[in-house]
Amino acid sequence: MESNGYRILDSYKPGNAHFDEVFIDSGKPKEHYQNTVDHFNKLTLSDYERINNEVKSSFFNQGITFAVYAEDKKPDERIFPFDLFPRIIPKDEWQELENGVLQRNRAINLFLNDIYHKKLILKDKVVPADLIFSSKNYLKEMVDFTPPGGIYTHVSGTDLIKHTDGKYYILEDNLRCPSGVSYVLSNRLALKKSLFDLFNKLKAKAVYQYPEQLLEILKTVKPKNVDVPTVVVVTPGMYNSAYFEHSFLAQKMGVPLVEGRDLFVEKNFVYMKTIYGPQKVDVIYRRVDDEFLDPMHFRKDSMLGVPGLMNAYRAGNVTLANAPGTGVADDKAVYNYVPDIIKYYLNEEPILNNVKTYHCDREDDLKYVLENIDKLVVKPVDESGGYGITIGSTLTSEEIDAVKVKIKADTRKYIAQPIMSLSVHATYIEDNKEFEPRHIDLRTFSLLGKNSEYVLKGGLTRVALKRGNLIVNSSQGGGSKDTWVLD
Repeated sequence: MESNGYRILDSYKPGNAHFDEVFIDSGKPKEHYQNTVDHFNKLTLSDYERINNEVKSSFFNQGITFAVYAEDKKPDERIFPFDLFPRIIPKDEWQELENGVLQRNRAINLFLNDIYHKKLILKDKVVPADLIFSSKNYLKEMVDFTPPGGIYTHVSGTDLIKHTDGKYYILEDNLRCPSGVSYVLSNRLALKKSLFDLFNKLKAKAVYQYPEQLLEILKTVKPKNVDVPTVVVVTPGMYNSAYFEHSFLAQKMGVPLVEGRDLFVEKNFVYMKTIYGPQKVDVIYRRVDDEFLDPMHFRKDSMLGVPGLMNAYRAGNVTLANAPGTGVADDKAVYNYVPDIIKYYLNEEPILNNVKTYHCDREDDLKYVLENIDKLVVKPVDESGGYGITIGSTLTSEEIDAVKVKIKADTRKYIAQPIMSLSVHATYIEDNKEFEPRHIDLRTFSLLGKNSEYVLKGGLTRVALKRGNLIVNSSQGGGSKDTWVLD
């Protein structure tokens, strides 16, 4: 402890332009952060940096990394940036979030079942039919086919932000291969060791049961006439940006991690090659995108998939999680209709709000967007990882003109939203050796199975480490924090 009265958080300056998660305007900690601020203020700067370096070494030794891709270059493998100061969410606040996320994902699952079968929501003109049928993620292979248990979105990643009004807003849905949960578990392990006394005092809800819950959810959607299913995780391989997560989850679930070349299809059943001979596979948690799943149905040049996999799937002999074709529901243009989707299928008001969204394929929306790009965030509807996003307030007039040209060339591909004021959180900035406000969001992870559901108690808080940056994705220079839900 410092003898001169220095406290590590004294340098932090709360601003009033954004919702501050930790402090009120006067600089006093909010009640649920008081113990945490007191704990950190007992650390000297050298204490903090020692703990920080220990965590970095732990991440490196465990291989907790992600890959950043650039044109004409090999992937750049990096340790996932992690900030020691945890985000804390009170119990009541979390319960509303959890209820809202589950409500949303139940409705989306019903929506997917409908648009691949009776299409009632399209016939009733609640969602425009051309919006669905023009999506590259709407797969004809899924029409009139029901996945085991009627579940399409076994794993969902829902991104939320807190605005200046202190309310949560859904930013987007991730329904294909949502990633990041391994970092939640790794962050918790590191922080629990480093801040054991504080963690013990606050009694944050546990997150370690996620792999077990995921495995149980996958077992609930096993094919018919299977008693004890063989479950595998399919990865594109070690050069994929989320390979650490694929191997981590396979290990924690105690199931094989395989690549497409390790599997084959015979008489519409899927088998895994083993040293003991072929073993039938019943459930595949796949981390391979739709277009690479099966070269007989999708991209013929795919070396990642399994020839005949879709035939085995449609024959009901194997389960794929998530189901192919779920990407049509996390299209950022479809996002605009999710509140109506909730009302249509559940007859309930949405618990969590959407962000106001303009789809450039609608004439009035296009006109507004082109006239107000400087006040908007423009996003492609089918990208992830923060790629392709432009924030109007950061653009020059020449760059704004370039965005306009891009939008007008393919109006279906772009949506725009107001520049939302993401909440800020005290974050240690190594270059300055002090805590500063940085923008954050939250990715929650929920699981849906046959008659079962689960939400990870906390999720991944992502933090934009660059001053003023609103894009929190790790591929864009972001990091993460552990998220403690108070018990």
